[in-house]
Amino acid sequence: MSEETPLILAVDTASSCSSVALTIGNAHDGTLLASLSLNSKLTHSRRLLSGIDWLLRENGVQLADVDGLGVGLGPGSFTGLRIGMATMKGLATAMDKPLLGVSTLDGLAFSCSGSAPLCALLDARKQEVYRRWYVKDSNGVYREDGPIAALSPDAFAGEISEKCLLVGDGVFVLGDDFPASAMDLVTVAPLPLHYINAASIGFLCCEQLQKNEIMDLEAAVPLYVRASDAELSLKKKESIQA
Repeated sequence: MSEETPLILAVDTASSCSSVALTIGNAHDGTLLASLSLNSKLTHSRRLLSGIDWLLRENGVQLADVDGLGVGLGPGSFTGLRIGMATMKGLATAMDKPLLGVSTLDGLAFSCSGSAPLCALLDARKQEVYRRWYVKDSNGVYREDGPIAALSPDAFAGEISEKCLLVGDGVFVLGDDFPASAMDLVTVAPLPLHYINAASIGFLCCEQLQKNEIMDLEAAVPLYVRASDAELSLKKKESIQA
């Protein structure tokens, strides 16, 4: 592929849905070659590599032909994110390919259309959602408009002051107690858009490759946002022992 139209192999494992895609080009002029998504009880470790192998084989593409490897950084499932990152790090190291990464929330937002502000939400468990706000750029692509945070539904409702669009599986955990005053301002994206498609990750990662914004293989880590239960338990244990 030419420098103007890089071929990207992208994956996302932030949720229960494993997604793999082959894309050419960026968010403005990209083409989707193929994508594969599987939402099942099988772990990502049992289906990700086989999904990548199938997608490449069915499209007659060799891993050596790929210009960059893209990964959804999260936030999301700690285990899923680690599997996705480890897999793509391993391929990047073995094939000497650039590693690229964008937030899974950015990928969700990229798939949406409309003119109102948008918020991408992912289920953070513990009665919280991961959220990030987005606005349209001059080319009609939703771009981040602030940091990612983990919030309770009530705290998130307090941020809604105008009509907006919501996307992501975090929508399903807002609950019946979500304030009606906030819900009246909300339009929920169509159901299929709540599940991340790695094609969005591929297009956004292509932009990074074209800007030479490549991840350091040794320093690259998922975007966890908050500490895991294991880390919290360790800190609690250390504080008791101190």
